[in-house]
Amino acid sequence: MTILIIAEHDNIKLKEITLNTVTAATEIGTEIDLLIAGENCQSVAEEAAKVSGVKRVLVADNACYKGQLAENVSALVLSIADNYSHIMSPSTANGKNILPRVAAKLDVSVLSDVMAVISADTFKRSIYAGNVIATLQSLDPIKIITVRGTAFSSCEKNGSATIEPIKSVHNEALSIFINDNSVVNERPELTSAKIVISGGRGMQNGENFSMLEKVADKVGAAVGATRAAVDAGFVPNDMQVGQTGKIVAPDLYIAVAISGAVQHLAGMKESKVIVAINKDPDAPIFQVADYGLIADLFDALPELEKAL
Repeated sequence: MTILIIAEHDNIKLKEITLNTVTAATEIGTEIDLLIAGENCQSVAEEAAKVSGVKRVLVADNACYKGQLAENVSALVLSIADNYSHIMSPSTANGKNILPRVAAKLDVSVLSDVMAVISADTFKRSIYAGNVIATLQSLDPIKIITVRGTAFSSCEKNGSATIEPIKSVHNEALSIFINDNSVVNERPELTSAKIVISGGRGMQNGENFSMLEKVADKVGAAVGATRAAVDAGFVPNDMQVGQTGKIVAPDLYIAVAISGAVQHLAGMKESKVIVAINKDPDAPIFQVADYGLIADLFDALPELEKAL
């Protein structure tokens, strides 16, 4: 049983969520190949070769894979799909863009956002905004799976996989990578941070998010936001936590001025400890919070920062 994982990377480093996906794959089988598709990505391949559990690192290094365009990467995956029983990727924007295309061409289903492996053909995933956990068995000859990274631990980096180049080039010429406008900061990545502090529409504007950032800097936390705050233009959408944003499961989640819509809860309710700060005592967020503070954020946050 051979498994192919499409690695998440930035052409320089391997993303942490790839290591979570490898852990999920090891619960299915032991023959694991890691696909690195990008441009000038040799450093990623060398890092990937050290990932425990990986047997081979397949490297497709070509200008057409810059930005990991879904049209080109999916064509690449299809060219080698017959060699695998499972094709997996992290549940990221890239993974959810590439694998449905692969599944459609193979005429199989996608098992998205898998959070537990029962056996090689049976998996668990959440549905209805996390209110139901469905156990699904796939009868497809090739299982196409995206993995919820927060549901699995990171694997070690003490392996010694072989690195093999893929010389075939698949340029579908359907789109062109122009640039990457990702926000760069020194705080931890949302999906891997141990502490996350998020703000909602009650923050009133983007400038007030600096109050969250000051607290975050004191404790080494990542800063997130609700969809309402993102849609209002307060912060960039790569900070969004929720059903249509990033799924997080930190040791500590601090929700500030967040009412607790079901779509947001779906993205953070697996957090080990949840702290809510809201001036509305009837806010739904208090129903899932381990600790609640009924207070105005403009009073509470300065006090919290001072205490820290």
